Amino acid sequence: MSLPRTARAALCTALVAVLAGCGAGGDGSGGGSAPAPAESAAPTAIPTAARDDALAAQVPEGVSADGKIVFGTDASYPPNEFTAPDGTTIVGMDVEIGTAIAQKLGLAAEWQNSAFPGIIPGIEGARYELGMSSFTINDERVQTVDMVSYFSAGTSLAVRAGNPDGVTPDNLCGKAVGVQAGTVQVEDIAARNQACTSAGQPAIQITELQQQTDVTLALTANRIVAFLADSPVVAYAVQTTEGAVEAVGEPYDTAPYGIALAKNQGQFAEAVRGAVQSLIDDGTYSAILEKWNVSNGAIPTSEVRSS
Repeated sequence: MSLPRTARAALCTALVAVLAGCGAGGDGSGGGSAPAPAESAAPTAIPTAARDDALAAQVPEGVSADGKIVFGTDASYPPNEFTAPDGTTIVGMDVEIGTAIAQKLGLAAEWQNSAFPGIIPGIEGARYELGMSSFTINDERVQTVDMVSYFSAGTSLAVRAGNPDGVTPDNLCGKAVGVQAGTVQVEDIAARNQACTSAGQPAIQITELQQQTDVTLALTANRIVAFLADSPVVAYAVQTTEGAVEAVGEPYDTAPYGIALAKNQGQFAEAVRGAVQSLIDDGTYSAILEKWNVSNGAIPTSEVRSS
């Protein structure tokens, strides 16, 4: 999807002018913050989703007994999931969709901040009941967890305003490029680097950080010349850095995001899928995406992916 906790204060000071705040460091306890969407001065109220008794009946007792669903997320990936200016509240597109899913299932949503690479292991270890943190559905992940689709995103390239280094996705050899640890962009940049060295070109100078907010900061602080991230994240960085960041080209490798949950839980995956589909059908889903300016990632149908 960071730097040690000891670096937190320095980062926050530098980041405030760009992303309006900073969360905890990379010890698994926190994420980064960023300004709310442009309409935050008069935020759009998303109505509470009505409980669906049929879907609620499909939730395993081990999940529903305490009246809540515990979500794992890395709150450093605006606008999908990030900490609000208060430094503790987790907000974002994923958070609102996940909370509405829990409401459909007759439960409350509890969001716990985690380092991105620790979320799926946390699901396997029963620390989290659902993982919702902009996970691209891929074959590797569905070997470990089941995934329920709810959004579609590609990879975009971000550069400094005016693109002074003339960066494109096809000329990254020898350039300093950032990615967030654990994301699909790590594999993307590794493959591009291999292509560079195989062709006798200079290796890409890869900067891999635990939080996307730190990657964005590295770009605006001129420590890297570009970064790769999910398309809504790059679009949000463009919107919230006062003209310091721009996107180059069109998103590529578009794929669905998935809500992760442990395997072998009876009808739980189907309950989550049904909740997502119900939100799509009743308009709640489109209202949330519109609020966060990510409507172009809408999907018409939710599906369960499992190995």
